[in-house]
Amino acid sequence: MINEIDNAIYELIIKTMNPAVTAIMIFISFLGSAITLITLSLGFIFLIKEKKYPKLIIINLILSFVLNKVLKLIIARPRPPRLRVVVENGYSFPSGHSMVSFAFYGFLIYLINKKLKNKKIKYPLIALLSLLILLIGISRIYLGVHYVTDVLGGYIIGLIYLIVFIKVLKKKKIKL
Repeated sequence: MINEIDNAIYELIIKTMNPAVTAIMIFISFLGSAITLITLSLGFIFLIKEKKYPKLIIINLILSFVLNKVLKLIIARPRPPRLRVVVENGYSFPSGHSMVSFAFYGFLIYLINKKLKNKKIKYPLIALLSLLILLIGISRIYLGVHYVTDVLGGYIIGLIYLIVFIKVLKKKKIKL
């Protein structure tokens, strides 16, 4: 049944593709790439005054990357065979962009929610980052490098990972 759902959505996306949407999806996908997330993490070193937060953001990113790679090797699901707008190597499940973006941007959402007092900035920023997480997953399906279940699995694993990561920080009495 899962393969039927994956294939039906995959076929629907192929029929609705157009160059303008493809360009947008490539850009959105880039916002969930390793290069972007590493650059943002390193940039936070200079942007955030309290130095523990950039360290935690970097640790979070590294751990979520490692967990994703381990899961991909264990599950070893091949990528969709037909249409690939972008070239990706490795296995398909769970979607690394979806999982790691959920962990990375989700942790930023958590920190923003805890630390930012200005509601006029706080809530739009949280909404924007939440939308970005959703669009990164959609972009991976659209670009033909993941099935829907790869992305959903990435989101679920990313959420579980993020909950555990935050609980561990709290248990170690790291004030967030």
